[in-house]
Amino acid sequence: MRAALGTFAVTLAAVASLIGAAASLVGLRRGDARLIRSGRSCVWIVLLGAAGSVAVMQWALNVRDYEIEYVAKNVADATPRLFTITALWGALEGSILLWGFMLAVFMAVGARRFRDRASDPLVVWATIVQFAVALFFFALMLGPADPFSRASVLVADGQGPNALLQNHPLMAFHPPMLYAGYVGFTIPFSFAIAALATGRFGEGWLGDTRRSTLIAWGFLTAGIVLGAWWSYEVLGWGGYWAWDPVENASLMPWLTATAFMHSVLVQERRAMLRVWNLSLVIATFALTILGTFLTRSGVIESVHAFSESDIGSWLLGLLFVVVVGSLLLIGWRGDALRSPGRIDSPVSREAAFLYNNLLFAGFALVVLVATVYPLLVEALQDRRLSVGEPYFRAMTTPIGIGLLFLMSVAPVLPWRATSAEMLRDRLLGPAAVGVATMLSVVLLGGEGVAQVLAFGLGAFCVAGIVRNYAVAVRARTRQGHGRLRSAVAVVHGNPRLWGGMVVHVGVVVVAVAIAASAHYSTIRAAQLADGETLAIRSYQITYEGSETTETDQKITTKARLRIERGDDDLGVYEPAISGFPNARGAIGTPSVRTGLREDVYLSLTNTENDDGRIGVEVRVNPLILWLWIGGALMAFGVVVCLVPQRRSHIARAVVPAEVAV
Repeated sequence: MRAALGTFAVTLAAVASLIGAAASLVGLRRGDARLIRSGRSCVWIVLLGAAGSVAVMQWALNVRDYEIEYVAKNVADATPRLFTITALWGALEGSILLWGFMLAVFMAVGARRFRDRASDPLVVWATIVQFAVALFFFALMLGPADPFSRASVLVADGQGPNALLQNHPLMAFHPPMLYAGYVGFTIPFSFAIAALATGRFGEGWLGDTRRSTLIAWGFLTAGIVLGAWWSYEVLGWGGYWAWDPVENASLMPWLTATAFMHSVLVQERRAMLRVWNLSLVIATFALTILGTFLTRSGVIESVHAFSESDIGSWLLGLLFVVVVGSLLLIGWRGDALRSPGRIDSPVSREAAFLYNNLLFAGFALVVLVATVYPLLVEALQDRRLSVGEPYFRAMTTPIGIGLLFLMSVAPVLPWRATSAEMLRDRLLGPAAVGVATMLSVVLLGGEGVAQVLAFGLGAFCVAGIVRNYAVAVRARTRQGHGRLRSAVAVVHGNPRLWGGMVVHVGVVVVAVAIAASAHYSTIRAAQLADGETLAIRSYQITYEGSETTETDQKITTKARLRIERGDDDLGVYEPAISGFPNARGAIGTPSVRTGLREDVYLSLTNTENDDGRIGVEVRVNPLILWLWIGGALMAFGVVVCLVPQRRSHIARAVVPAEVAV
């Protein structure tokens, strides 16, 4: 019964997508507003079908309906409730199901927002594109990625989730955030195609998609940071980013989307970079499809990827249509896409944003080549090739330093042109802070040019932001308002500007944490008997025995490791190794003592051997906590950007020309 209900819900969403696209297109061609409205109303049927299919699948997972193959493969009687819920997106078919539901939600939000412009050709074309994308994913669910297919053999108990996917509660947050980011970029893509189809590729479509782009970018940012946290807390290798192809698949659209969010300011202000912005939006959506192909086609082996499936050719077909179709549209509109504005000076805000865009695009290209090239070699020459961390570090470090520099300088540059006196006035103080920070890092024993530069440029950037904010608050205070009230009103007066500044602070914090943790970490490994101690830096790690517990879900062995620093007892931590039914091997669970300055990261390499010794690996990782703090700041900055700008006499903030966007 549940399989039939789920299939019916998916079919309903697919048929509604097809009818909605067809009715909207015919209504647009005929100028029939009633037909257009009828097509638009299909959005709500798509949402009903998508929500119904997700609800049915969750119902089937909760009641252990092993007649459905997906349920039999991804939950077991012993699976805890939390991981029963997360099993919805823990495997291929369920992730596509969640994808379709999220897309339907984004479409419904758009339909509600543009309800007063239902007959606007730009909005109608965007809706048609959204229907087409939705139809593709629901067709996948009716074909090679059917989540409600019946099991060929009825089993008494299921296999349960992948062991790595039932070992940490972050599984409840990381994948949905990532999917929401991927799916959300369908909206700006649809408006970009609509702008090309209607010839309205000025600045109007940018305003229509600003919030949806920011929301999608915020979700993708949160998904990437949470994924790094999951990797750090679950995989037991002591790191958070390994340039895994699936990690790269989420980073590439983030890079192009970040470039777009900067260059869109130039188009809004100076009517420039029209082709560039359209290309960035299209590239971002295309890279989300490429990322979907990498994670769900089985072409790569990764702890993040799904097993081999039949949807790879479908996704490649969609990618081909998106890329070739978009290029043809841009070529068709080529002459009319010429921008009326131009860069007046190489030292101006628009020029800095252009340099920033080129670096982001170069970063994305570096990652794309290193991710796709090994796949092409394997497909064409039948040999395995891998691109490791040394390549990525050598290629991306200079780009990252350049981006930090531009992030420090660009916000204080004026539009059009500047002067030496203005640059000196606005940059001298922040630059002095940056130089002082670099000297302090060197005096404290810091080494490595890139790492010292990262600290210095980070301080330069934050000092510049603080200066800009202080200037804005001071200008309002001169009008007779209190300092605290002025400080709040400045943000209320331009939340988009100051939310962006908070995001920049978050990026700086993340960059500095990456520089420190990647270069200054220490690792020691040993086989310890009961009572023996391992020394690392200023810490002593003492083994105090182990214990084994068994539940229906897993068998876990925990080691008790006491951490001391000098005369201070910092407590007992318990890294573990667990065995899961149907898992190929044991799964380690690290234990981490987290601090503002550094983490002590404990993991087991083996349980007690015949000599009563356990394998322990200890890492001291500096500033790891600041990675998560920086990610939280970025998310908070996005929320601030989404706050409506207040225009009242209380909140109308004075924003000096030097910091206005």
